[in-house]
Amino acid sequence: MKKNSILIVDDEASVRDSLYNWFLEDGFEVSCAEDASKALKMLDHEHFDIILADIKMPGMDGLELLRRIKQIKPDAVVIVITAFATVDTAVQALKDGAFDYVTKPFDPDDLSHLIRNALRQLSLQEENENLRERVSALEQVEDIIGQSDAVKKMLTEVEQVAQSNASVIITGESGTGKELIAKAIHANSSRKFFPLVSVHCGALTESLLESELFGHEKGAFTGAVYNRKGRFEMADNGTIFLDEIATISSKMQVELLRVLESKSFVRVGGNKTITSDFRVICATNRDLKKMVNEGSFREDLYYRLNVVNIKVPPLRERKDDIPLLVNYFIGKYCKSMSRNKVSVEAAALKRLQEYDFPGNVRELENLIERAIVVGNGKEIRLRDLPLSKTTPAPKTESLNELERQHINQMLSKYGWNISHTAQALGIDRVTLYNKIKKYDLKQES
Repeated sequence: MKKNSILIVDDEASVRDSLYNWFLEDGFEVSCAEDASKALKMLDHEHFDIILADIKMPGMDGLELLRRIKQIKPDAVVIVITAFATVDTAVQALKDGAFDYVTKPFDPDDLSHLIRNALRQLSLQEENENLRERVSALEQVEDIIGQSDAVKKMLTEVEQVAQSNASVIITGESGTGKELIAKAIHANSSRKFFPLVSVHCGALTESLLESELFGHEKGAFTGAVYNRKGRFEMADNGTIFLDEIATISSKMQVELLRVLESKSFVRVGGNKTITSDFRVICATNRDLKKMVNEGSFREDLYYRLNVVNIKVPPLRERKDDIPLLVNYFIGKYCKSMSRNKVSVEAAALKRLQEYDFPGNVRELENLIERAIVVGNGKEIRLRDLPLSKTTPAPKTESLNELERQHINQMLSKYGWNISHTAQALGIDRVTLYNKIKKYDLKQES
């Protein structure tokens, strides 16, 4: 556990030595400075929980030091100390932001009590800051853009399921925004002031996923140089989001089922049972029911996870939302690039509404970002959009064949650039490599 740190600023060596030894015995990390200038230099590159500053010092006095510290770090806890106490200096110190004001000689017990009070205030400040960050994160959850019937139906389902603790599986094609739906469920739930912890199952090997989910003890394996909390432990009182759940191995399916049933687990290399109260939300672009029938996904785990199923519609089934999405992404990227907001040429918008978007909303977002960058004008034009003129109708109803065709099409579109293709598909590079191997896709020479 990290010790609290104290900086003592006093020109008298005897005072510095006394305070140093007192606080060292109390278990603090203690540093000293003989004048204000040295203290300010130390504060440039070190953090101190509490600063004790003498008022009467040669050069810059303690009140000026207090004002300088508050300019740099407004939340700093500063206690001023002096042998020359007056009402005026006390009032001025408190007005300038001092936590308290004490006089020499010190009583060790009184000083320790004052420090404990200061640490309690520091702890409250940290709790308030954490709460502000959580509330800010909730406010920053992106809106789900759309007015189509498909989106309205999905939002109704999100609202209905959010207040329960039921497990949810979010299904839909790559790039439809499944993680955004998970965020919306969490943000509207009673767990919203606790963490939403995301794990991309498809990006990790079995051993790495086990360590990621359950944590590990120091020395559990090569490279485990310290104890590490797992994602289930981090999600206590909150929500854990398991993306690409269909990719986990049979062994991990068994372990995941056990954790979901008991809400307890043991870190890798450990023997202590840890409990955690979390809600689980999963996402997949594969047919889990079919995988159950084929024997590649456990039936008992499927029913444990699939209490509620929310399907995210592909963009081709909600084309009326494309103008809204285009406007949203234009605003987003023009703001991030510090550009004036651009418009869309009528022909370009018409072409976007005619296109089937095999990469879904992610593909549309990438197109708009690219158009703003390469267009470099006041409007997005048809020539700024690298879309094929026609979208061929699928020749098969097989989900695997459709996926194979789509991945092959996207690879060709991006010249077999794995990073760009994976980003457009809304998956990671490892998953894309696995799918290339699965479908035996090869770049045409």
